[in-house]
Amino acid sequence: MEDHVVRATAADGYVRAFAAVTTNLVQEAHRIHDSSGVATAALGRTLTAAAMMSRMLKNDKDTMTIQIRGGGPLGLIVVVTDAYSNVRGYVGNPKVYLPLNQAGKFDVAAAVGKDGYLNVIKDLGLKEPYIGYVNLVSGEIGEDLAYYFASSEQVPTVVAVGVLIDPDENVLTAGGYIIQLMPGASEEIIEYLEEKVLLADSITYMLSNGLDAEAVLQSLLGEKGLQVVDRLPCSYRCTCSRDRMERNLISMGAEEIGKMADEMHGAELQCYFCNKKYYFTEEELRALIK
Repeated sequence: MEDHVVRATAADGYVRAFAAVTTNLVQEAHRIHDSSGVATAALGRTLTAAAMMSRMLKNDKDTMTIQIRGGGPLGLIVVVTDAYSNVRGYVGNPKVYLPLNQAGKFDVAAAVGKDGYLNVIKDLGLKEPYIGYVNLVSGEIGEDLAYYFASSEQVPTVVAVGVLIDPDENVLTAGGYIIQLMPGASEEIIEYLEEKVLLADSITYMLSNGLDAEAVLQSLLGEKGLQVVDRLPCSYRCTCSRDRMERNLISMGAEEIGKMADEMHGAELQCYFCNKKYYFTEEELRALIK
C-alpha cells in the first residue's frame, strides 16, 4: 500500500479528522538512520503526526517543525514537513536499545522521557514563526501531541500514532489518525467519540488487517456522516543541497570559515535528515569568504 494522508469531516462539520498510512516513509527513515527498533518507533510516530498535521497548513509555502526533548536516551527528536506531507526527521541517538515495556512493546516513553518539552514551530510566511510549547505528559508522543492541541491551540483532539516493527527492526506497518472537535460540538458527539476511540483497535492492528487511511476513519466516524475532503500522497523527502550547505557555512562568518581553511584545509558537512555529505575544498572555502 502506498503512503497517503486522508482529510475528512464528520457530524455536519463539528468533527474534522485526518488519517495516514506511513509505512514506506518510516521504513525509509529507518534505512537512512540505521535506527534501533525503539528509535524507529519514536521517530516514526512523530513523522506520521507531522504528515497529518501538514494538512492543517493553509498555504503552499507553509512549513512546520516538531521538536521533542524529553530527557531520555533518544535525545532530541526533530521532524519537519511542508504543506504537502513531505516529511524528514532525525533523533539525537538512533542506536538506543531498551528492554520492552510491560505490554511487551518498545518502550518509547522511556526512550523519549517526559522531563522535557514538545514544541511546534509553524513558518507561515509572517515576520515571526508561530511557536507552540508544552511540557511532555507521557513521552508516548501521541498523548503529548493531544495535550499540545488542547493546551496550545485549544482544540480537543485525539491523536493515535503507531509503528509495528519486525524482529529484524524493519517497519511492517505505520500510520495514525487525528480527530478534532470543532466549536459547538454537542455532548452527544463528544460521548460518541470518546466511546468509539476507547473501544477501537490499535492503529497498527487496523493497518495490519488491510485498512487504508479512509477505512480507518470510516470505522471510527462512519456512523456520523464521514465526508472525505481529499486523499494525497506523503513521503520522506530531504531538501538539502550544496547551495544550502554553502549558506550554512556563510552564516558562520568569515573568521570561522578562515579557520577551517587554515587548520583543516577544507570542510565536510553532513545533513542531519538524510546523512548526505558535502565536501568543500580549501579553495572553495576561501572563495566563500570573499
